[in-house]
Amino acid sequence: MTTRRIVVLGAGYAGLVAANKLLRTVPGAEITVLDARARFVERVRLHQRAAGQAIPEWDLADVLGRRGIRFVQGRAVGLDLAAREVRLADGAALPYDTLVYALGSAAGTADVPGAAEHALAVATPEDLADAAPPTGRALVIGAGATGVELATELAETRPDLRVLLLGADEPVAALSPRARAHVRRVLDRLGVEVRTDAKVTAVTAAGVRLADGTEVPGDAVLWTTGFLAPPLAAAAGLAVDGSGRVRTDATLRSLSHPDVYAVGDAAATAGQDGRQLRMACATALPQGAYAATAIGARARGAEPREFRFRYQAQCYSLGRGDGLLHLVHADDSPARLVITGRAGAWIKERIVRFAARRAGLPAGL
Repeated sequence: MTTRRIVVLGAGYAGLVAANKLLRTVPGAEITVLDARARFVERVRLHQRAAGQAIPEWDLADVLGRRGIRFVQGRAVGLDLAAREVRLADGAALPYDTLVYALGSAAGTADVPGAAEHALAVATPEDLADAAPPTGRALVIGAGATGVELATELAETRPDLRVLLLGADEPVAALSPRARAHVRRVLDRLGVEVRTDAKVTAVTAAGVRLADGTEVPGDAVLWTTGFLAPPLAAAAGLAVDGSGRVRTDATLRSLSHPDVYAVGDAAATAGQDGRQLRMACATALPQGAYAATAIGARARGAEPREFRFRYQAQCYSLGRGDGLLHLVHADDSPARLVITGRAGAWIKERIVRFAARRAGLPAGL
C-alpha cells in the first residue's frame, strides 16, 4: 500500500476518533490533524464552565504526538479542492490525498439582531474564554438540551443568580411526559423561572425582546439555541445544504468531491428515517469512526458498506446531583425507560467520560 496523505480538519470528537482509527485502517498513512485550538475542551461540559466550574483540557500536540499523528495548530481559511490543499491563515498550505472535514459548528446568533453583540454564546470554548461571570438576573435563551443543562448548572452553582429560562416550547419538549415532568421539578427546586411561548427576536444591552413585543430585562443573556456550520465548505465549492453542512452520500463522502469525507456537526448525514442526524457527540463519534473505516476500505480497493446509525438514548445533566437518561427508538423518539436523580447524573457523567476515552483522550486529566 502506498503512503497516503490524510488531513483531518478539526480536532473535535469526530475528528479525533477518525484520526486515531485511521492509524489502524490505513497503515503507513501520513495523518495530520489541523485545528485552531491547541487544547481539547469537552464541548459537552461548556455549561459547567459557564457556571464557573473547572473542566478538563488536553494538549492536542501531546495526545496525538504520542500516537504518531502530526498536529498542526492553525486556522483554515480556504480549501483549494482542485489542488487538494488546505490554506492556512499564516499563508501555509497542507496538501492532502484525502480530507476529513470535521470543523464542527458554532452558535447561530447571526439571524437575531443584537445577539452577536450582547449575548454570551455557549457553543465553543472561545465563546467563554474572556467572558465575565454572569451576575444579577441571567436570561438563558433556548429550552433544549443545552439550555436546560446551563440553567440548572447556573442555578445550582450560583445561588446568588436569578435564572430565567426562555424558550419557544416546553423545556426538552421532544422527551416523554415523564421525562419532561422530572426536568420541570428540578427547575422548580433550583428556583429557575421558566417562560414558554417566548420567541426571542432581538437582544439588547438591557435584556431581550420577544415576538409579542414584550421586553424582558436581564443583566446577562446566555445563548444556547441554534448552531451553524462554518462557511469554509460552501466558500470552497463543496456541495452543502441550506445550513452550510457538507452533503454526503451513504459512506459519508462529499457528493461533489469524492476525496473529501465529512463528519460530525459540519456534515449533512441522513439517518435511517431519511432525516438529518442531529448535532451531537453521540452522532459525531460513530461518524468519525466509520469515515476511517470507509477510507481504509477504499485504500485497499474495496467498497465500504453504507453507514448505518440508530439512536440509543438522550442524557442530560441537571446540576451535579441530578440527571436524566432517556432511552429512545432508532429514530430518536422517546422509549419508555427513564432514569432520573442521582442515578441519572452518574450515568450522564460516565457517558461523557466514555466519549472522551473513545476520542482517544487519556484518563486522569
